[in-house]
Order: sequence, then structure tokens, then C-alpha cells
Amino acid sequence: MSDTELIKTAARERGARLKLPYAGALLPREAHTLMQGGARLVDVRTQAELYWVGRVPGALPVEWNGYPGGQRNPLFLQHLAELVERDEAVMFLCRSGGRSHNAAILATQAGFRECYNVLEGFEGDKDPEHHRNSVGGWRVAGLPWIQG
Repeated sequence: MSDTELIKTAARERGARLKLPYAGALLPREAHTLMQGGARLVDVRTQAELYWVGRVPGALPVEWNGYPGGQRNPLFLQHLAELVERDEAVMFLCRSGGRSHNAAILATQAGFRECYNVLEGFEGDKDPEHHRNSVGGWRVAGLPWIQG
């Protein structure tokens, strides 16, 4: 079994344990490996977050909600469909895994066949001092990212 198949199997099993309504849940390193194999990474954070906090090279930006105001992006599915084919593996990333979870649900309901949530997100969970970027996440895993 290839690395891609092993990762997808683990993600599906994780998703089944979590009772997720989409293909599965990935850890950041798994998502990075799948991205190298052609899976599409969609970053659903706001443009402000991408600019000020950082972004993953090669990720496709499709805002789940806007800044300021936080209103849901009514064109989310339209923008997603412009960038990703419905039969491609698509992984959703946000700050800590919440918005990306919702994006994976909506995309699956809209007919995207293989949707994954990237657990921990870009910044991970808050530490005991309520700061991010020290407990889990894409950046803490040492994966490629840029700022600005």
C-alpha cells in the first residue's frame, strides 16, 4: 500500500471514529504529504489571516467568512468549484480546525466526493496561556509556510 493510501485509510478510520460526515480527518503532516501527491489544500481563513498570520505555499484561498464582520461567504461553493474539480481529493484548512470542518461538510453535501478536514489547523489549539502556535497545527509541525 502506498503512503497516500495509508494516509487516506488512517484519515477515513479517524473520521469514522469521530462520526464525521465527510471522507476523513488528517493531521497536518498527512495533509502535507497528500498535497505533494496532488490533493488540493483549500485554506478557508480570511484574507487578513493569510496575510498577517501566514499561509501555506500552494494552498488555494477560499474564504469561509469575511473580515471584518465575520459574515459567511455566500459564494463559498462557487469559488471552490472554480478551483477544484468535484472528483479531486480536497483538504480544508483553517486556524484550528473548526471552519474547515464546516467547509468539508458543506462541500461534501454539494457533491465534492473526497473531502478532508485538517485537524489542528494552521495555528493549532491554545496553550495554557491561551496562545496559539505552540500546541499542534501546521506551523508547529514545521511544515512550509510563508508570511505577508
